[in-house]
Amino acid sequence: MNATILVVDDNDDNRELLQLLLANAGYQVCEAGNGIECLSAARIKPPDLILLDLSMPVMDGWKVLEELKADPRTRDIPCIAVTAHAELDRHEALANGFKAYVSKPFMGDALIKTIAEILEKRQATEQELKVC
Repeated sequence: MNATILVVDDNDDNRELLQLLLANAGYQVCEAGNGIECLSAARIKPPDLILLDLSMPVMDGWKVLEELKADPRTRDIPCIAVTAHAELDRHEALANGFKAYVSKPFMGDALIKTIAEILEKRQATEQELKVC
């Protein structure tokens, strides 16, 4: 079964671009236009990974990550920060629980590679836990 990725961005064009890129790479894609929608979608049907914009109205990506990590239903979902903030917030994002930090505009191939690596690590960890 293909992994499901939740794309969270308040910009319709950004969500559409990511949806096309991810679908072409074989992923199933869900979308949310703000942080509240993200939390609701992740709690109803947890995705395998979340691509999360840091700067959004309603609830920014920092607060969304905090809420996801506080909820037992969503705390293990890997999140990637996808932001136009260049490199300013990279260290803080990684220190606070994001698995990767991708600056906009991004290279599609690099993003797909990062996603694949994170999902492979998650799958390997889940397999280890099943063995124990």
